[in-house]
Amino acid sequence: MTTVTHPLALHEDRLFPADATQRAIARRLYTQVGGLPIISPHGHTDPVWFATDAPFANATELLLVPDHYVFRMLYSQGVPLDTLGIPRRDGSRGEVDAREAWRVFASHFHLFRGTPSSMWLNHVFHDVFGLRVRLEASTADLYFDHINEALRTSAFRPRALFERFNIELIATTESPLDPLRHHAAIRESGWRGRVITAYRPDPVVDPEHEQFPDALRQFGEITGEDVHTWDGYLRAHRQRRAYFARMGATSTDHGHPTAATADLSPAEASRLFDTVVRGGATPAQAELFRAQVLTEMAAMSLDDGLVMQLHPGCFRNHNRELFERFGRDKGADLPVRTEYVHALKPLLDRYGNEPDFRLILFTLDESTYSRELAPLAGHYPSLFLGPAWWFHDAPEGMWRFREQTLASGGFYNTVGFNDDTRAFLSIPARHDVARRIDCAFLARLVAEHRMDEDEAAELAVALAYELPKKAYRL
Repeated sequence: MTTVTHPLALHEDRLFPADATQRAIARRLYTQVGGLPIISPHGHTDPVWFATDAPFANATELLLVPDHYVFRMLYSQGVPLDTLGIPRRDGSRGEVDAREAWRVFASHFHLFRGTPSSMWLNHVFHDVFGLRVRLEASTADLYFDHINEALRTSAFRPRALFERFNIELIATTESPLDPLRHHAAIRESGWRGRVITAYRPDPVVDPEHEQFPDALRQFGEITGEDVHTWDGYLRAHRQRRAYFARMGATSTDHGHPTAATADLSPAEASRLFDTVVRGGATPAQAELFRAQVLTEMAAMSLDDGLVMQLHPGCFRNHNRELFERFGRDKGADLPVRTEYVHALKPLLDRYGNEPDFRLILFTLDESTYSRELAPLAGHYPSLFLGPAWWFHDAPEGMWRFREQTLASGGFYNTVGFNDDTRAFLSIPARHDVARRIDCAFLARLVAEHRMDEDEAAELAVALAYELPKKAYRL
């Protein structure tokens, strides 16, 4: 019996407008940006890849296991995470070998039709691995063997791929408790690839984080500060931020449930901290503490120059059973309604007019784009809008972001694109999608005579390359 396969091809006009006039403009704009170096100023790739430059294990470990965009879709259709070999919270795994997990993935790949994951993965399959037939049940073994054979060659080591992808810089994200040994090893290796870290203090900032008591204890051990006093706690943050900066960090990142900020007096903050440390904080007090710490982080950013990123509006680990078995970041984080105008006012009253302070805002609540975020960024000199994020870094989400923020915020109060991913091989695909959508959007403005094409070309380069470098002080 002959196995029927279907061709895999990437159309050169993908994501460009159907209208012939706009499509021609988009093509011309894309020639200005398609080959620009990649600036990846915020993400979650593992620095150990670049420190050791060890070969990736196999197709499953590289493309399936780290990517919650992929396995959350499979889980939603009844595929257990154990069947895919996703590590459990205790470090164990289901009894499935990598090839069998890949076969499950391949047999369900049709679920991704039309989704961003399909675009990203097909770009990886086509451009990175040179595959020319679609992934489906009948081609699962062909894919698995072809990818694994490639991964055994030097051309597919992490550093070689970094250079092949034309990545100028990539930022990883680490907790204050991380000793940053892998970043030190990268520096000491003599390799010229630029991999920097970012300061993500959530485990020692959120009293409702399951690791908070133990993380706070470790925070004190690492810094030698008495982190059970408010002043010692703040000194510990300053010390770790300074270390992260010495290791290349130019930014901090904060993943809070809301955008709430506060401006308590030192005495009020100290009393609140004492309550938190004793473990007696109510949900309202925990929220107030996170809010106060954000304002303290802003003060520190003004001192040390680290750019502050805020990623609020996510109900994390919504699936309690999945969280208890598999831990965090397993695809069960969901967007929630988020308010910014009142929430940010305490922080902006203190630092919003400071020219040396920089706060990059993200949202999972698209309803705030034109009502809150764009007007805020279009006024405060310290405030910039991060790109469409997570659930919205799809072509439709990127287009909505541009449409709804342009009038009040313009283009230059945004920071270009960041991929925010653990899936290393998808980084060129994600940046290519963003560049194509921006070229398509700009082409419409040119066709409607709202700007000239030379202006659009300048903007396309700014959005793809110049704005992220400027925003993140790179």
